[in-house]
Amino acid sequence: MRLTKQTNYAVRMLMYCAANEGHLSRIPEIAKAYGVSELFLFKILQPLNKAGLVETVRGRNGGVRLGKPAADISLFDVVRVTEDSFAMAECFEDGAVECPLVDSCGLNSALRKALNAFFDVLTEYSIDDLVKARPQINFLLGLTGDQAFRKPAIPAPAA
Repeated sequence: MRLTKQTNYAVRMLMYCAANEGHLSRIPEIAKAYGVSELFLFKILQPLNKAGLVETVRGRNGGVRLGKPAADISLFDVVRVTEDSFAMAECFEDGAVECPLVDSCGLNSALRKALNAFFDVLTEYSIDDLVKARPQINFLLGLTGDQAFRKPAIPAPAA
């Protein structure tokens, strides 16, 4: 199974926001840190926002922040929102030619089991785990040095 570029950068965007905790992250800063276009990140931002994984603050001093604690966002949460299909073989795809073995196929059963194991592992890891695994992440993302000049994030509304 291969995850899309969209999923890859969605995870990276969430990691950036987690590393920048307490501050609003701006799309131009995230795009620069990862060497990707702002337009691409804005496209990714929509499903993340809709799923509640991020919140956006509009305006001149706006930006993006995590919609819930990084420890509560699993990799599976991100993959579920950003991937269009989990079809591992042609016979799993919508509109595929009907196979006479579909209900009793050993391949079908094995691939479903493998996919479920993949999802189980993704559920075990949070965005927080990924950020804490890299103590130098703030430096690597260019978040050090200018922290004193950054405006604090607007507090999240009480739930």
